[in-house]
Amino acid sequence: MFARLSTYQGSPVPAEGDLVAHSEEIVRQVQDAPGFRGVYYLVDRATGEAKSLTLWEDERSMQESEELAHRIREETARREGQQVVAVQHFEVGFSHLEP
Repeated sequence: MFARLSTYQGSPVPAEGDLVAHSEEIVRQVQDAPGFRGVYYLVDRATGEAKSLTLWEDERSMQESEELAHRIREETARREGQQVVAVQHFEVGFSHLEP
């Protein structure tokens, strides 16, 4: 499995701020990409830093999704008043998620 980690910077997010307002739309855009396995969106409300982690079946699937991922990142950042500050790629050494 492979992962793409995108880092965003924006304004701090108020405690009552909605973090999932556009989540279904974002997932819908990427879930049909070949090799897509999952996504996490992480937010530090105090600093406004956010990260999205997408998981891919293999490196090729991740690479082939780059154009789609770039478009989604830019649209999401613009809508949320953020800037994309980094995009990194990793091989997943292991994962574990409790049921």
